[in-house]
Amino acid sequence: MSPLFDWIIPIRLLDVFEIGLVAFLLYRLYLFMRGTIAVGIFLGILTLFFLGILVDFANMTILSALFSSLSSVAVLAVIILFQPEIRRVLLLVGQNPFIRRFLSSTAHEDLIAEVMAAVTEMSKRSIGALIVFERSTGLRSYIETGESLQALVSRDLLITVFYSQNPLHDGALIIRNRRIEAARCILPVSTSMKLSPLLGLRHRAAVGLTEQTDAFVIIVSEETGAISVAENGALSSHLTAQMLRMRLAKALTMQAATPPSELTAAEG
Repeated sequence: MSPLFDWIIPIRLLDVFEIGLVAFLLYRLYLFMRGTIAVGIFLGILTLFFLGILVDFANMTILSALFSSLSSVAVLAVIILFQPEIRRVLLLVGQNPFIRRFLSSTAHEDLIAEVMAAVTEMSKRSIGALIVFERSTGLRSYIETGESLQALVSRDLLITVFYSQNPLHDGALIIRNRRIEAARCILPVSTSMKLSPLLGLRHRAAVGLTEQTDAFVIIVSEETGAISVAENGALSSHLTAQMLRMRLAKALTMQAATPPSELTAAEG
């Protein structure tokens, strides 16, 4: 084979993809920093990088030693100089719905476990309960009608709140971002003629809230212990524990995919 072919570097399809991906990321990074002082700093660092390559190629001993000493602190210098931009990038990544859904899965499992344990126990003991989960629509106006708790969700606390001798058992308990915001909250009562006349105030309040917001509400009947769910203005009654777990997991997953900016805008 001719010596000319010895200089040819074999290129794989994966190499082409990697080059294209790096070029795309650099282009997006440029668009992200365009119009800021970070562009000038980046170009300066890039210039120093290419100068270092030329110095090494020209075998300039003193300059090579100088650039080598600079490279040892280059990473720290980049972090300090680009701190605002790095923070913005990390914030955007953290707000990505797919990332938020992945990171919040464990926390949701803990929440679901505590709620399921409480609801199952209250259903067996026929303890009436009205548990509201805030989603994209802010519920601050309803939270302010109750008693602020600001507590982590736990099985024992949920059962204690709805115990008939507890002064907080009347009204709804509202959960926001895996925390109990308030108890004894007042909810709007549905006047829909489609609802059964046998339904009590607790069920009508649950439906009424979901007619006006996208909240997810769990109801435990005080008379029969039956478990129901209100969502999107509709009531699903006599759910099994497995059915409730599936509905709750789906509702919390949809909540995790909602950007914080939408939550703030809806609540304001």
